[in-house]
Amino acid sequence: MENKKTLLIVEDDLGLQKQLKWSFEAYQTVIAGNRNEAITALRRYMPSVVTLDLGLPPDPANASVGIKTLKEILELAPATKVIVVTGNDDRCIAIQAVAMGAYDFYQKPIDIDILNLIIERAFQLSELEKEHQSLQQRTTEPLDGLIASCEKMQALCRKIEKIAPTNATTLLLGESGTGKEVLAKAIHRLSNRSDQPFVAVNCAAIPENLLESELFGYERGAFTGAAQQTKGKIEYAQNGTFFLDEIGDLPYSLQSKLLRFLQERTIERVGGRQEIPVNVRIICATHQNLPTQVDEGKFRLDLFYRISEITVNIPPLREREGDAITIATAFLRRFCELHNKKIKSFSKEAAEAIETYSWPGNIRELENKIKRAVIMADETNITFDDLELEQNIDIAMPFNLKAVREAAETLAIKRVLTHTHNNVSNTAKLLGVTRPTLYALLEKYGIHINE
Repeated sequence: MENKKTLLIVEDDLGLQKQLKWSFEAYQTVIAGNRNEAITALRRYMPSVVTLDLGLPPDPANASVGIKTLKEILELAPATKVIVVTGNDDRCIAIQAVAMGAYDFYQKPIDIDILNLIIERAFQLSELEKEHQSLQQRTTEPLDGLIASCEKMQALCRKIEKIAPTNATTLLLGESGTGKEVLAKAIHRLSNRSDQPFVAVNCAAIPENLLESELFGYERGAFTGAAQQTKGKIEYAQNGTFFLDEIGDLPYSLQSKLLRFLQERTIERVGGRQEIPVNVRIICATHQNLPTQVDEGKFRLDLFYRISEITVNIPPLREREGDAITIATAFLRRFCELHNKKIKSFSKEAAEAIETYSWPGNIRELENKIKRAVIMADETNITFDDLELEQNIDIAMPFNLKAVREAAETLAIKRVLTHTHNNVSNTAKLLGVTRPTLYALLEKYGIHINE
């Protein structure tokens, strides 16, 4: 019984109820004799398919009762496939029911074989829709916004999945452009607060004299221009997630007030005396070195411990082996679609440059470079010149092992020559090779020096 699909039959005729229940024994059939029983059964069993007699009591001659039942079913469970059953004289009402959202209609007298085919087809369609919805959900997973193929990021994603269901205050650490807000939103979407607000404030983007009122709100008359009571961003995040970005830039004068909020989970608006309880999940982020700031007296130690119940370190893009080209390809597809371009891929030189460039601006810089390249490119591929990367060609490591070795040797020789002020003897000694070997390498790589 448990493996059977549930079919709800809404029919007031007792004899027909028995016939239908017996005829559709392949399903878990649930019988309802009137509108109230139908709605109760719908809530309890959540059937995928319903057969609904439009001529329900108390007035079988008035099909509006059946229509009203249909409307309620579709409001409560829009995906339900409702097959309306009518008398010979109710064809127009049946068409009206289909227009309202019914899956199909069938006229009495009932032919069990035909009705069974309609029901079976309805179940098949319902299963296909559920499968399609499941696929859509899988492609829009919260962490899907974080494109990651390297082991470091895969481990980070698993850590985020463990953190998200809890209410632990989380500190995200990483360079600018590494995707701290993307991770904060992923934590929110994976949590039990996902249907509540996600409110973000960037401490570095708001002037110090305005930040307190932005966070905590203010009462009317609290300062010049405060014409009315205004809630702060923390209050707007009630029951949801509050993301405090660049908390390392939070003024020292505000840190004690934030600490009190984190401890007591209450706030006081600027100019107010009433303590307002707030239920929020706190996520903080910064690119600053907070322990160093603590040592320098710029950040409170107690606040640091309070916000770092769980700390997540996000690696920069240069340490995410293989991710740069993967992310660049995703950006390429997005911007080609956005700007109606038919660019297929990156040239070999462009792909090598993307992989070997240090990306000091991380993913944000990569996104901007790819967007510009898509707009400006004339070819079907993105070329090295389209990227406009300001990088020293000496540090670009190609894919080929021989080329990698040659590039590394060239770089090492040039660095040591600079260090020894082009002294060949000292350069050879530091490199651990003989003078003849060094001269051979200089000739091989076309390095010219003035001794």
